[in-house]
Amino acid sequence: MRLNLRVLEISGTWEPNDVERRAAWEVYVELVTRISVVPLREDDGLLREALSSLYSLFGSTREVLRKYGPDVAEPKKNGQYNFGYLAVAMLNHGVRPLLAAWHPALEDWESRRPADRSRRDHEQAWSRAGELRAALRDTRGVLTDYADLLADACGVPNLGAAVPGEDR
Repeated sequence: MRLNLRVLEISGTWEPNDVERRAAWEVYVELVTRISVVPLREDDGLLREALSSLYSLFGSTREVLRKYGPDVAEPKKNGQYNFGYLAVAMLNHGVRPLLAAWHPALEDWESRRPADRSRRDHEQAWSRAGELRAALRDTRGVLTDYADLLADACGVPNLGAAVPGEDR
């Protein structure tokens, strides 16, 4: 297994136990049903909603980690990874950098919206909207790799074919 989170590259093996498989499935469902792996086309959606969807991964992943407890973070032989480590790495190295950089920048722009302008029109007028969309695409690449890893761990066919848009 090799997972490149752009800032952190994880190489090694992961042989999930049954509890880790169930936890992996829950996080996998969160990933494949959100903007995390679904392309945000140029004229679709709101950037704020995309960031909020990614932020919600923290809450849902924390909930999964609490629900399944220490069994998903048990030490493994020969330096194998566990679900707990991989989940925390995904959040802290795959999602957090994007949110830390772009949430305050977008919030600053949003605070300047005139009362007579829609949220959508205001976002589209932002000079940095293209940069944020590019950052979302980069993060989507990381999270798609992670989703692929979780699908393998769960022993399920990759549901990526059901994701509209770009070729995976």
